[in-house]
Amino acid sequence: MVIFLARDDIKLSKTTVHKYMNKELQLYCIPAKKRPRYVEGTKHEIFPNHLSQDFDIGEKNTVWCTDFTYIKGWDGKFQYNCSILDLSDRSIVATKTSRMMTSGLAKETLEAALSSQKERPKDLILHSDQGSQFASYDFTEYCLKNNIKQSMSKAGCPYDNAVMERFFRTMKFELINRFRFNNDKQLETAISEYVFGWYNQVRPHASNGYKTPNEIRNT
Repeated sequence: MVIFLARDDIKLSKTTVHKYMNKELQLYCIPAKKRPRYVEGTKHEIFPNHLSQDFDIGEKNTVWCTDFTYIKGWDGKFQYNCSILDLSDRSIVATKTSRMMTSGLAKETLEAALSSQKERPKDLILHSDQGSQFASYDFTEYCLKNNIKQSMSKAGCPYDNAVMERFFRTMKFELINRFRFNNDKQLETAISEYVFGWYNQVRPHASNGYKTPNEIRNT
């Protein structure tokens, strides 16, 4: 029998948990949308991949990952979220949402991430895909001036930045796809509260031994 080990050392079988969630609490699974099949993109390397899908990083502020995700807005038009994740504890160190997916949004998110730290990160690696926003002159120059080494995934390969793909999938599953947002500000506020009030602070993460990102980050 498979055993579920809770954070308070309470051992329960998955069958028991499933029974009480369904019958007593009336909680049911909401299936996630299927991901599209992987299609290899154009082969053009901007920066080498310094991670090679090795996402186990021990020291904070040494390797960050970043990416954009599309969010269908309240008016049917798309909005774009850019977030930055620290691989050491899976915490989101910055998140910004805008109507435009530009290098300016990527740079603004990186500026917010750097400003949020008590000490300026040294020898920081920033991993992303090969999107034009991260390969733009303004963004690459900003990284260079701040001693940030850029790392990029293979063209069109989501597995090279799987941690960001996973975070966005979780955020959409737990927040975006469950609620309706009536304006841009409402969506921006909801994402910020989700990230900094729930995801970092309350939600246990499997990669952290089921501790929250902030529990690992603040030890």
